[in-house]
Amino acid sequence: MSAAVFCLTSCHQDIPMVNLGIDDVYVVERMRKVILHPEFPGKGYYWYVSDSLYSTERDLVFCTADTGTYHCRLHIDDLDNPVYHSFDIVVWEEQVAFSPWITEVYEFCPAPGQFVEELPIYEDGDTYEVMLNKVKESISGTNQVMISLGNFGGYVTFGFDHSVCNVPGENDFRIWGNAFIADSKKEARMGGSCEPGIVMVSIDRNENGLPDDEWYELAGSEYTNPLTKHNYTVTYYRTPADHEPTPVSARSPLTDTTYIRWTDNYGGQGYMTKNAYHKHEWFPRWIADSTLTFTGTCLPPNGIDESGNGTYYVLYAYGYGYVDNAPNDSIHLNSYNIDWAVDRNGNHVHLPCADFVRVYTGMNQVCGWLGESSTELSGAADLHVPDPHAIPQGIKAK
Repeated sequence: MSAAVFCLTSCHQDIPMVNLGIDDVYVVERMRKVILHPEFPGKGYYWYVSDSLYSTERDLVFCTADTGTYHCRLHIDDLDNPVYHSFDIVVWEEQVAFSPWITEVYEFCPAPGQFVEELPIYEDGDTYEVMLNKVKESISGTNQVMISLGNFGGYVTFGFDHSVCNVPGENDFRIWGNAFIADSKKEARMGGSCEPGIVMVSIDRNENGLPDDEWYELAGSEYTNPLTKHNYTVTYYRTPADHEPTPVSARSPLTDTTYIRWTDNYGGQGYMTKNAYHKHEWFPRWIADSTLTFTGTCLPPNGIDESGNGTYYVLYAYGYGYVDNAPNDSIHLNSYNIDWAVDRNGNHVHLPCADFVRVYTGMNQVCGWLGESSTELSGAADLHVPDPHAIPQGIKAK
């Protein structure tokens, strides 16, 4: 949600405001952004806040969780006509207290998976809009009801009733999953059922209230792992109506080893194997298309068959930065810092805030009878907004 910014004056002796487009004073609520676009051209743009360099982008995006008056300066570098302009941003306390919890769900597009018609429940005739509303009811506020994103690439996009500020030196928001740690495992690292999902953030730069601006990945511990595949694209193909299942055996829980075909841009191909525990269709029925394609960062496999015969898999946790990667009581492993943001080329970028958050399943992995590794989540909270209630540690089941 963009700021309601009030321009109190618009005069300057040297540069006409009709050309510069920057006023002398702005008033805004905290946790709402100010976006300023100077009309005057130049070779470089230098924005200072309280005498510290804040940004070198042409447009200023300013957002803070703290009230006060911020003295700002803009220097436009130009050999013939350099521009210097001072202005203030006055940040007020919000009139209605913000919620720390999710208030809006903008998109829900799961990849095929064994839980995609169960979390939330799909009923015959449900449209995309109906499913989107079910997701919103599940994860908004303190509802904390789990949803599933399916195999690699499946995603959900949500937001809050304010911009999440990037507070220096602090994690900015938290997301709940359903990972757990096994009692018995062969390796020293934390493992059990960990199904890492990747987090992305975006700023509503065009201020239209929609998540259609540039996205930035929050680079977790495996971003630079040589086994991680960047710009990975996978396409899933809906199973034909006349498909004949190919079970492993009459006794095996694997009922169809050629259930949903997939191909990727790294030369890989294969099938999602269906199991006997989820008999419904795994390709989302509320989506009319016969194929689904997703692009993102694909993490290395984390599942190990510790039994050696396919009966006991352990999915090991990664270091940090992923959803559904560690138990919910591991607060530091389930919290995320906007300062981790990188652009599509892997370059670090400074974002003063985030208006939209997207989570997608970060691996293309099937672990025998356990099925695909699908990220689940049940809610999120802005860590900079105090909550009058205790943050829930558990998961509600519907």
